[in-house]
Amino acid sequence: MNSKTNSREKMVAAAEKLFQIKGFNATGLNEILKESDSPKGSLYYYFPNGKEELALVAIESAGKHIHNKLSAELDKYSNPILAIQYVIKNIIEALNIEGKLEGISISLLALENYLSNESLRESCKKAFIVLEDMYAKKLIRSGFPKKVAQELGMVIEAIIEGAIIVSLTKKDTTSLLGASNQIGILLSHYI
Repeated sequence: MNSKTNSREKMVAAAEKLFQIKGFNATGLNEILKESDSPKGSLYYYFPNGKEELALVAIESAGKHIHNKLSAELDKYSNPILAIQYVIKNIIEALNIEGKLEGISISLLALENYLSNESLRESCKKAFIVLEDMYAKKLIRSGFPKKVAQELGMVIEAIIEGAIIVSLTKKDTTSLLGASNQIGILLSHYI
């Protein structure tokens, strides 16, 4: 990897991390540069449209990282209930250890920008749809009818994202445990 690509990737990684933890508005450009150990001029060299352009790339990168992690976790079990409960178990463990959203969710970015920044909202929307589709595809591979699987994929993603937000707010993962149990009950009606 050449130094130009490395510097750009470091900025994206730093922005991805900081935006997931602190949000878009609470993260300053100098903070991103410091975290990435990048020179000041490099930000506008790689991202001529500034922070928003960097955020769009960071959301896409975060979505890919979450997608890859989720894919590996869902493949761990052939039974969709066990697979999804395994995903939630790993989220619980990450929140108990780290206590923050890094590598888990883009919910903070989505909530913060849904009314104020259409391009960031749209980027978060795309990331959420990819995750919904992953759950749906897991269910389809397990024999669920396509239409039912797509609706359940959307519901599962909504339940998990909501439980993450509530768990972070309460500083207690009980909501995620409840989500795991209830998703198991919900899906067992279709098996």
